[in-house]
Amino acid sequence: MGSATVFSKIFESFPRPPCADLLGWEMLEEDPDNRRVRLRFQGRPEFLNPAGTIQGGLLAAMLDDTMGPAVVVASRGEHYAPTISLNVSFLAPAKVGPLYGEARVVQMGKTVVFMEGELTDADGVVVARATANARLIALNKLPA
Repeated sequence: MGSATVFSKIFESFPRPPCADLLGWEMLEEDPDNRRVRLRFQGRPEFLNPAGTIQGGLLAAMLDDTMGPAVVVASRGEHYAPTISLNVSFLAPAKVGPLYGEARVVQMGKTVVFMEGELTDADGVVVARATANARLIALNKLPA
């Protein structure tokens, strides 16, 4: 995968979402030709559940915030993709520290896109996997 270029151009046209900052979102690699991205998140102590692991809803948000950018990269900045369905499987407990999201676009039609993603910890252990469907919207239709 190559360095982040599509996203740097896109963020010039609209502000970074606050939830990206909350999750510690950082684009590491993007590969438009293979419709893939790799990101890093920061699992924070504030994200812990009573069992001492990161709450599943936050892991789902990280996966969602990995798969959506894969669509932007795959469309070379032409579309964004509000999620219409998300299925997450939690495979291992996630602890405080860096988490890595990888996603790819499985199929992109004219109005709907299918994606899959995976979240791993710093040791490479897969903590969650997801599939999602999203609606394709032209990026120039983002609310001002």
